[in-house]
Amino acid sequence: MFRHMQNSEIIRKMTEEFDEDSGDYPLTMAGPQWKKFKSSFCEFIGVLVRQCQYSIIYDEYMMDTVISLLTGLSDSQVRAFRHTSTLAAMKLMTALVNVALNLSINMDNTQRQYEAERNKMIGKRANERLELLLQKRKELQENQDEIENMMNAIFKGVFVHRYRDAIAEIRAICIEEIGIWMKMYSDAFLNDSYLKYVGWTMHDKQGEVRLKCLTALQGLYYNKELNSKLELFTSRFKDRIVSMTLDKEYDVAVQAIKLLTLVLQSSEEVLTAEDCENVYHLVYSAHRPVAVAAGEFLYKKLFSRRDPEEDGIMKRRGRQGPNANLVKTLVFFFLESELHEHAAYLVDSMWDCATELLKDWECMNSLLLEEPLSGEEALTDRQESALIEIMLCTIRQAAECHPPVGRGTGKRVLTAKEKKTQLDDRTKITELFAVALPQLLAKYSVDAEKVTNLLQLPQYFDLEIYTTGRLEKHLDALLRQIRNIVEKHTDTDVLEACSKTYHALCNEEFTIFNRVDISRSQLIDELADKFNRLLEDFLQEGEEPDEDDAYQVLSTLKRITAFHNAHDLSKWDLFACNYKLLKTGIENGDMPEQIVIHALQCTHYVILWQLAKITESSSTKEDLLRLKKQMRVFCQICQHYLTNVNTTVKEQAFTILCDILMIFSHQIMSGGRDMLEPLVYTPDSSLQSELLSFILDHVFIEQDDDSNSADGQQEDEASKIEALHKRRNLLAAFCKLIVYTVVEMNTAADIFKQYMKYYNDYGDIIKETMSKTRQIDKIQCAKTLILSLQQLFNEMIQENGYNFDRSSSTFSGIKELARRFALTFGLDQLKTREAIAMLHKDGIEFAFKEPNPQGESHPPLNLAFLDILSEFSSKLLRQDKRTVYVYLEKFMTFQMSLRREDVWLPLMSYRNSLLAGGDDDTMSVISGMSSRGSTVRSKKSKPSTGKRKVVEGMQLALPEESSSSDSMWLSREQTLHTPVMMQTPQLTSTIMREPKRLRPEDSFMNVYPMQTEHHQAPLDYNRRGTSLMEDDEEPIVEDVMMSSEGRIEDLNEGMDFDTMDIDLPPSKNRRERTELKPDFFDPASIMDDSVLGVSMF
Repeated sequence: MFRHMQNSEIIRKMTEEFDEDSGDYPLTMAGPQWKKFKSSFCEFIGVLVRQCQYSIIYDEYMMDTVISLLTGLSDSQVRAFRHTSTLAAMKLMTALVNVALNLSINMDNTQRQYEAERNKMIGKRANERLELLLQKRKELQENQDEIENMMNAIFKGVFVHRYRDAIAEIRAICIEEIGIWMKMYSDAFLNDSYLKYVGWTMHDKQGEVRLKCLTALQGLYYNKELNSKLELFTSRFKDRIVSMTLDKEYDVAVQAIKLLTLVLQSSEEVLTAEDCENVYHLVYSAHRPVAVAAGEFLYKKLFSRRDPEEDGIMKRRGRQGPNANLVKTLVFFFLESELHEHAAYLVDSMWDCATELLKDWECMNSLLLEEPLSGEEALTDRQESALIEIMLCTIRQAAECHPPVGRGTGKRVLTAKEKKTQLDDRTKITELFAVALPQLLAKYSVDAEKVTNLLQLPQYFDLEIYTTGRLEKHLDALLRQIRNIVEKHTDTDVLEACSKTYHALCNEEFTIFNRVDISRSQLIDELADKFNRLLEDFLQEGEEPDEDDAYQVLSTLKRITAFHNAHDLSKWDLFACNYKLLKTGIENGDMPEQIVIHALQCTHYVILWQLAKITESSSTKEDLLRLKKQMRVFCQICQHYLTNVNTTVKEQAFTILCDILMIFSHQIMSGGRDMLEPLVYTPDSSLQSELLSFILDHVFIEQDDDSNSADGQQEDEASKIEALHKRRNLLAAFCKLIVYTVVEMNTAADIFKQYMKYYNDYGDIIKETMSKTRQIDKIQCAKTLILSLQQLFNEMIQENGYNFDRSSSTFSGIKELARRFALTFGLDQLKTREAIAMLHKDGIEFAFKEPNPQGESHPPLNLAFLDILSEFSSKLLRQDKRTVYVYLEKFMTFQMSLRREDVWLPLMSYRNSLLAGGDDDTMSVISGMSSRGSTVRSKKSKPSTGKRKVVEGMQLALPEESSSSDSMWLSREQTLHTPVMMQTPQLTSTIMREPKRLRPEDSFMNVYPMQTEHHQAPLDYNRRGTSLMEDDEEPIVEDVMMSSEGRIEDLNEGMDFDTMDIDLPPSKNRRERTELKPDFFDPASIMDDSVLGVSMF
């Protein structure tokens, strides 16, 4: 073809023979073989130029031919040609840049040799050698000029047009390769004339293109020798790079932060304090790669610098060590960021780059325990709390070796090296804090926040070291401190931390178990005895309990409850005393609310521990009966407290009741535990009603009703969010009972009817409940949905009377709710067929339930409900619409069918909804049954057994009624011969086919008009039309610069916008290589008549 055809003819022939309908070509195809093909293709181009670099590439034939062909193909409207040729041209350019670099080095060497020879004395100078060197330099200069022209041809003919191509992959190739050129041959390419293309493209809409820009720049900023050439670019585009740290594509954000880190290392003056702060806060990002990159930036900025005078104290440790000031800096940063609940995120962000600093627990311990040195400022109370929190997070990270909750996908398998590091760290932690922790607890014993964090340390200890390291005396000291803390504090968090610490230390695998168990038993003995003694005095008849007695009872009960959460205290028989306390509270009604709350919680723990003991070991019938009796009695007590005047008590009683009902439901027998059947407890109707009433009274309330604090002041936003979170938990607890069929499904009607009103607060919970109940029983769920609509309709009638306005917002809201309910049934009408039919049946019966007392000439009182019911008509199959219509006629009189007044409009519109849409339903039958045609055919062919009424191949499972009712519902259907299965037409996608291949009746040209001519009016390349691309492409609406004209002008003020000739220093161009073909993506070319006449493929 090259010998007998011009490039344009070759390209035309290739285009004609290329099957563009497939849409696939090697560069876009998936699989390892095609990935290898791409790399081999790129490698081939590089090897070809490298092998020909000394002679063949200068023969003015091969390279001319290849460059000309690639330039022409890169302007093709066929994506495959344009993509492949651009990749080849860019790789060819990269290979030529490498050749040019070698020529430049050889020229420098030749020039140096020539200067050295010429500077010799005349007697020692070799003239022949000078002539050879001159000749060699001349040849190298000519070769360099040749290479310049080749690169100019590729750059101006391909790159300048394709870097703003409509296809993101092509733009990415161009930016990736120009980055290689600037890094490889910085003398020729690293200037503002080429950097501007990378700067513009950082505004690209596609993340992969922006990513290539950043990786290209990283290669340049990494070399500090190139910093001087990047100063103008940095000043122009620094703000854009900083803004990209918040890019919606996480990969782009990570690379932007890494680029700023390189900029920071090259020159700290470039980035302002505001720029740095924009990166600092990203250490708290939930996306770990972003946070880690920001952590490295933070470490390089604030922690990597060391004062010269610190070099002399490198070998010191603790408070006088080199990390002391860095730890303080970390604490200051954490406090200034004002995100005190996210210390774990900060530690995790810096874990990879600042491991040595974060693992310097000796220094942290020294800062907390030792007195400050002379002239050193001591840590404030707030700073000490922050340091303890950070220290705890570093210990957790070292011991668990995985990111905190909310970061990462979960635990991963550790390598052997990581496991060894983990064991070493745990040993180091145990050896240090087994000694230091009792001292720390003694120092901060009165500070609840500090103590709570410090008490979490033992769960990360290697408890064996207490024995092997002979540290038993420090264990005894720790147990004494915990005991003192329990006696001093009544804060729930502190007490639970003490309980968890005992639980961590009471491990039967270690020899220290007996020592810890004795200490724990002594503590519980004292608490139980004290509680019984105080309770006896507190409940004495005829005496008014004073506040001091109530406080003593409450504080002791808090301690017992906290320990019962993690420890089995069954042998202390706490049920009797708690029952007595709660019973007295019900009888007298004056029990302090906190005592009731903790007594309920403690009793709940008693029952759960007894259940755990019965489940895990063989139990007697007496144990089961005793637990059953205690559980039933406790449920009755909780039910009593549901009517308490105190909201907090009611919420506690409700939460515990939901838990108890869930645990002791029929699910308790699952997994082969049939022996627990006597424990199954099903709530009666009164308890279900009270639980539902609680939800309606305390969950479905306006925000303002629950937003006033005790002093009458408006709560802040955080308190509102917390209150909403609590209400969501209460609703979720009740919905769980519905989903697991612990309570009747029809109780969900009162929940479902709130779907629209409280959509923002609880919409997700209610929708999920609908979905789960539908999976359990489709028909019962449908009956529940229609019941919720009936309840809303009745409420509207009670409020507005029967003569309400059907255009009112209340009625419209009910219709909108019905529409939302209809949408939840999905698109598969066969799956929901019986449920929808049952829904219509109940709706029709409700509409005609209340006859008008004024006589049959007036509509039934609930007739307007048919207007709501019509929202579900679209979910009926065609034959089911006829069935429902027949059932509707059962309730209609002849006079009703003749009525046309406004009051009868709901009946008319509902009838029309059942009679309309036949064609649409036919298609829905086809689409819905195409996947199960054989099954339906087999059902249709079976003779009727007479066991159930069958509606032409469909069974409608309706509630049992009288035989006359059933016959009325179905008798009319015997005369309706609606086919269940129709011949399904062959549905063929026509997207990739030519119009001539379509049959006239299958053509959708009239619906989706397609242009036969692809000519476009002259366009600016900032807005490119789809006619320049193949049909399967996504049109680009802005060019790659993705910025307004004003911003581009501002960004590039002082830069040369003209396309520069590649001028390799210090040579000059001799000639232009060939006249390039017009670019179909260039605005000047688009306006050219010759381009507008090009046929599209």
